[in-house]
Amino acid sequence: MKRILVCEDEDVIRDFVVINLRRAGYEVVDVPNGERALEEFENSGGDFDVALLDIMMPGIDGFKVCQEIRKKSSSIGIIMLSAKSQEMDKVTGLMLGADDYVTKPFSPSELVARVDAVYRRVSMTAGARKPTEELSSGPFVLDLKSRSLKKNNKNIDLTQVEFQMMELFLSNVNTALERSEILKQVWGPDYTGDVKIVDVNIRRLRMKIEEEPSDPQYLLTVWGYGYKWNG
Repeated sequence: MKRILVCEDEDVIRDFVVINLRRAGYEVVDVPNGERALEEFENSGGDFDVALLDIMMPGIDGFKVCQEIRKKSSSIGIIMLSAKSQEMDKVTGLMLGADDYVTKPFSPSELVARVDAVYRRVSMTAGARKPTEELSSGPFVLDLKSRSLKKNNKNIDLTQVEFQMMELFLSNVNTALERSEILKQVWGPDYTGDVKIVDVNIRRLRMKIEEEPSDPQYLLTVWGYGYKWNG
């Protein structure tokens, strides 16, 4: 069963979201605040495929919930809901470990499509178990069986999106990849969000793998085009 945690403090919006996700086949656990969201996640042992988190809530906000959930699970899909259109809200959520964001107001079809896209990635990640295959470049070894990354034999924690990005780059060493191609390969061909989500996730990934993220040695920018892995 597809399980999703919905955290939204406005009753009307939460009911709207819950109804449409249940119609789309999801098992929904809905809560009105961040404190309850963290309790439900803890009590379930993290047994959710996706979390849909409103940003602006009294008490513990969506950013903090995202951060705490991501500390406990690298595989769950996280989508932020925001009433604001400011770029900084989107960037902050993504840097804290979210996979996508949806700006209010949104239509039922848009919401379900974005949730479906994140769920598909989570499902593919959980189901992709290649017996012995691994990808390596320089000090990095990406194990496709355990879904783990090591640099100089030290583990680096990755979200499922970050893992898929590393898999894409290490499968195409020294090849310039256009932003739109990265978006298609990692977020799926039906993704309707902004291509800037690629840039934010690249920034987050560099913070984990580079000695100096502002002067990267491995994950290089190809100006006006995209990115490439320097192998």
